[in-house]
Amino acid sequence: MTEPDIKVPRHDFWLTVVRALIGRCPNCGEGALFASYLKPVEQCAVCGERFGHIRADDGPAWLTIVLVGQVMAPVLLDVVPHTDWPEWVSMVVWPGFALVMGLLILPRAKGLFIGIIWRSNCVGAEKT
Repeated sequence: MTEPDIKVPRHDFWLTVVRALIGRCPNCGEGALFASYLKPVEQCAVCGERFGHIRADDGPAWLTIVLVGQVMAPVLLDVVPHTDWPEWVSMVVWPGFALVMGLLILPRAKGLFIGIIWRSNCVGAEKT
């Protein structure tokens, strides 16, 4: 007979979301969630909560693409017809803007997915 999993009380959903969005431990809010740009820490250095087994997979990339597209499309449709820039300027400015937005959003999106997965205790077969 195996022992049942002990359910650990989790914090408020929105508190978890905010902590994860700023790259902090969703449990204590003190420790870092990432060891580098997109690599999550194995466990929080402050409270010891484990995050290394949580896999966000393609969720953060999907969310980043959706958000960048939702911002870029209206901006391009509103600005480009009213500018008389040479084509090479547009070909440098708009992809550069999209790249910077993507690089800024991606780690926050990954933190968000890790925080929500941790909060909802939805880790699956990858849990060790």
